[in-house]
Amino acid sequence: MLSAIAIENYRSILRLVIPLGQLTVVTGENGSGKSNLYKALRLLAASANNALAANIAAEGGLDSLFWAGSPLPSMGSSAKKARRLRLGFAGDEFSYSVVLGLPVPSDSMFDRDPEVKYESVWHGPLLRPASALLMRKGALVKQRSESGWQVLHQHCPPYRTVFDMVADAKAAPEVMNLREAMRGWRFYDHFRVDGAAPARQAYFGSRTVMLHHDGRDLASALQTILEIGDAKALQACIAAAFPGCHATVNALDGKFQLNWHQAGLLRPLSAAELSDGTLRFLLWAAALLTPRPPGLMILNEPEASLHPDLLPSLARLIGYAAEQTQLLVVTHSNRLLAALKHEAGCCQLILSKHQGPTEIEGLAWHEAPAWNWPDSSD
Repeated sequence: MLSAIAIENYRSILRLVIPLGQLTVVTGENGSGKSNLYKALRLLAASANNALAANIAAEGGLDSLFWAGSPLPSMGSSAKKARRLRLGFAGDEFSYSVVLGLPVPSDSMFDRDPEVKYESVWHGPLLRPASALLMRKGALVKQRSESGWQVLHQHCPPYRTVFDMVADAKAAPEVMNLREAMRGWRFYDHFRVDGAAPARQAYFGSRTVMLHHDGRDLASALQTILEIGDAKALQACIAAAFPGCHATVNALDGKFQLNWHQAGLLRPLSAAELSDGTLRFLLWAAALLTPRPPGLMILNEPEASLHPDLLPSLARLIGYAAEQTQLLVVTHSNRLLAALKHEAGCCQLILSKHQGPTEIEGLAWHEAPAWNWPDSSD
C-alpha cells in the first residue's frame, strides 16, 4: 500500500507530499490542481512502462511542464535546480522517486525527451542512506548487496529509467517486483459513452480481468466477473442502482454482446441502446469489480454523466472495491464525496490554489508525510 505521493515543480504543483489511505478522495474547485495531480500520477506510472519520454513529449515537452511561478526557497540562486521535475511515492515496503531535467543541447531531433538525472528505490517510506536499495546519478546505477554497493550500469541512457534497464542486468528482485506493481496501476478517466463509443460495439470476447481504459471489452469483462469474479456483487450493485434490472452477456460467432434486462420490456436492450448514464455505471462496475485487483486504482471524476441518484450506489461500489485494492478518487461531486465519507477508511483531501501553488487545505507543513529527494544534498 502507498502511504504518500510526492510531486515537485509540475504545472500548478510547486511542492506537494500527499498522504494516502486505503480510499483517498481528492476534491477542490476548478483550477485547484486536481487534473495536474492525476496527470502527474500517470507520468509516475509511465516511468515503469518505458513510456515516460513519450508521455512528456505528448504534453509539449518537459520545459512546458515546469512550475511557472517563483522558484522554491530551497533552490537558492541555482537555475539548474529550478529546472527539475520530481515525482515519487512512498510505500509500506518499497518506495521510488525520479528526478527529471532538460536534455543537454545537441543536434538530435529528440530534443523534447527529458533526461533522468536521479532515481532511487528504497525500503520503507523514507529515503535514508541506510534504507537505499538502488541509486542512480546520471548514467551510473548502483544497487546495494550483502557486500555493499555494486555497479549495475555505468552507461544508462539518459532517456531510460532504471525500470527499463533492470531486465538487462541482475537487479534485486525487489526492484523487479516494484516495477511490476507499478505497471499494474490502473487509471480510468472519462469513459466514452457517445453513439460511436467502443463500449457500445460488439467485440470478439476473451477472458478479461482488466477492463480496457476505453471500455471496448465491457461485455467480456462483465462475463468474466459473472464466471470467475463476484457475480453476486455485480448483480447486487446493478439492482440497487436500477431496481428491476439485471445484465447478461451472449455470444454470436465469437462476438460478445451485452444484454440489459429491464422490467416491463419484452426484449433485452443492447449496449448501443442504453442511456449514457446506464452504460457509464456498468463500465464503472466492470472496472471496480475486477477479479484481479491491482495494487492501486485511480479514478478521475467517476460521477460524470451519472444522475445524482446513482451516486450513492457508485459510492458503495467504490467502497466495496476499496476492500480489495487501494483507491484514489478525484471528484467534483459533493454528493459523491458525502456518500464516500461513510465508507470505511475514507480519507478526504481538499486542494486549493489562491494566486499561488496547489496546496492541501488544512494540512500544515509539519503534518505532511516526511520526504527526501535523492538529489536533496546537491
